[in-house]
Amino acid sequence: MARPLAFHGTVFHCLENAQTEVLRDCLLVVAGDGRIAHIRDGVARHALQDALEQVQLDEPPRLRILSRFEFLIPGFIDTHNHACQWAQRGLGGGLHILEWLEQVTFPNEAAFQDVEHARTVYTACVDGFIQQGVTMCSYYGSLHSEATKILADICVAKGQRALIGKCNMNRNAPEYYRDASAAESLQATKSVIEHVRAIDPTGHLIKPILTPRFAICCDDELLAGLGAIAEQNPDLPIQTHFNEARQEIDATLGLFPGFTDEADLYRHYGLLTPRTILAHCTLMTDEEIAKLRQAGSGVAHCPIANSTVGGGFMAAPVSKFLEAGIKVGLGTDNGGGFSSSILDAIRQAIIVSNARHLMTGEPPLSVWQCFYLATLGGAKVCSLDDTIGNFRVGKDFDGLLIKTQVPGGIMTMVQERDSLQTMMEKFLISGDDRNIAEVYVKGRRLKG
Repeated sequence: MARPLAFHGTVFHCLENAQTEVLRDCLLVVAGDGRIAHIRDGVARHALQDALEQVQLDEPPRLRILSRFEFLIPGFIDTHNHACQWAQRGLGGGLHILEWLEQVTFPNEAAFQDVEHARTVYTACVDGFIQQGVTMCSYYGSLHSEATKILADICVAKGQRALIGKCNMNRNAPEYYRDASAAESLQATKSVIEHVRAIDPTGHLIKPILTPRFAICCDDELLAGLGAIAEQNPDLPIQTHFNEARQEIDATLGLFPGFTDEADLYRHYGLLTPRTILAHCTLMTDEEIAKLRQAGSGVAHCPIANSTVGGGFMAAPVSKFLEAGIKVGLGTDNGGGFSSSILDAIRQAIIVSNARHLMTGEPPLSVWQCFYLATLGGAKVCSLDDTIGNFRVGKDFDGLLIKTQVPGGIMTMVQERDSLQTMMEKFLISGDDRNIAEVYVKGRRLKG
C-alpha cells in the first residue's frame, strides 16, 4: 500500500456515451491501493482541506495542485502492438503485407530466440511506451515462449499494464521461424499462460492473451486447439489480424475455401468472441460488420500501419463500426508504421477518416472521438473498461499528467485566453512525449 495521492485541477476523460467530460477545479483522490477513492468537480482551492477530510482514507494524501496549464487525462491504451518489432519500426514502407513479413518482419522476429536479445529489445520497448504515456498495451510477442515470458517479467517489473501473448504460427512462414507443430505451439502457449498467471496471480496488471498471428500462418489443428483453450479459459482474451489487406484476405480464403469470410472462419474455431481483439479490419462488407457486432468482438484500428505497409491506402470504416455499436480502440502496430505514439495514431486516424469521407461519404472522426478511442474505447476493446479507461470511483488510477508548457517543447503555444478545450486540442494535435510529464498505472508513478 502506497500513500494516498490527491490532485486538484482540470481533468479530461470520456463518458460511456463517448462524450468528453471536462472537470474544472476537480478533486481526484487515489487510495493507497491505486484505486480512485473520490472524484468531485467544482472544489474551490480554499475548500480543499475540508473536502479532503470528508474522504475516508487511512492517512492524509499527498496533495498536488495543478496549474491552469496542466491537466489529467486517462492513460493511453494501445490495442495492437508487436513488442518484437520495436527495433524494425519504419522499415519496409510500400511493401505489400506478405512481402513485408517475408523480407523484414520474420527475419527480425526470429532473432528473439536469443533471450538476451529479447531482454534488450523488450526493455527498450516497454520503456519507450511508458515514456509516451501508454499505460496499457496488448502485446504480440514472437513465437518464442521464453522470450515472451521475459516480456511479461519486464512489464511487471516496470509496472506497465499489458496483455501478453506468444505468437502462434506453424505454416506459411520460413523454416527458421515457425512453430514445429500445432502440438508444440499449443504447449508453448500453455507454458506462457502459466508463467503470466504465476507472476501476477490476480491479473491486476498483466494477463495472458491467445495470439494466432493470422489464419494464413495457422493450420486447422492449431486454430482448433487455440479455440479449445479459449473455451476452457473463459477469462482469456484473444487477438489476431483480420481483413488487413486484399492480399491477406485472398490468401486466407484460398487456404480455407469452406468459409465465405474471415468472420465465419474464426467463429468456426471458437475464436470470435466478446473478448477478441481484431486488428485492422480495413476491408469490411456490411455482412462482416454485422457478424462482428453479433459476436461482440472489438476492433484495433491502426491508421498509421494501414497507410504505410500493406499495399495501398487502407482506411478502416471506423465511423460505421461506431454506428453499429462495435467496440473500437487505437493501435500503433509498432513495426508496421512510422510511429509508436498513440498521439500520432490519433492524428492519423483523423487524416484517414477524412480520406474515407471523401471516398465514401461516411462521417469523418473528430479529435474528441479519437481521444475516446485512445482511452475508454481501447479499454472496452481489451475488456478492461470495468477497471480503466476513465476516472470513476473504484477504477484503477491509470493516468497522465499533461504539461502544456515545457522547456524545449514544440507543442502549439498556449495563451492566457485559451479555453481548457483549446489547450487540450493543442496537446492532442501537436504535443509529444515531452508534454506527458507524469505517467501512473494503478496509482504507481512510472514516469516523472
